[in-house]
Amino acid sequence: LMALPANAPGTVIVQHMPEHFTASFASRLDSLCAMQVREARTGDSVISGVALIAAGGKHLLLRRDGARYCVEVKDGPPVNRHKPSVDVLFRSVAMSAGRNAVGVILTGMGGDGAKGLKEMRDAGARTVAQDEASCVVFGMPRVAIETGGVEEVLPLERIGPRVLEWVAKAG
Repeated sequence: LMALPANAPGTVIVQHMPEHFTASFASRLDSLCAMQVREARTGDSVISGVALIAAGGKHLLLRRDGARYCVEVKDGPPVNRHKPSVDVLFRSVAMSAGRNAVGVILTGMGGDGAKGLKEMRDAGARTVAQDEASCVVFGMPRVAIETGGVEEVLPLERIGPRVLEWVAKAG
């Protein structure tokens, strides 16, 4: 996020963090990034220059509301042992935004996000995974690559510029 400009495309993030930690995490990122970063609330619009982070202990979904995209914060059982779950977000993105989205999966343990990223790619979204060399834990990207949901594998420092390039070409 720190590599993205203040007018970067609207961004929706799931980070595997417990309840009560995500608000301070978002606040810290907000102080470091050109984009505004905050914890997501139901009804928030996905707009340029804003990154919305899923609240710990809740799932985050993307919805289309007419000409705009917004988010919904929902309770529910853990998915892949996680709440929030990346798969829950990615599946909602595949259904709501399809080819109008870009999916990114970064370092992490397990396979959460792999199936949802595949659904995004199948729906026409561009997808990228962090490479093994720049990951602390290559689990989530590895499973996403093996599942066939990843279009490109890049080092962390090249992901932001690639996303901006894809969005500029699509716009």
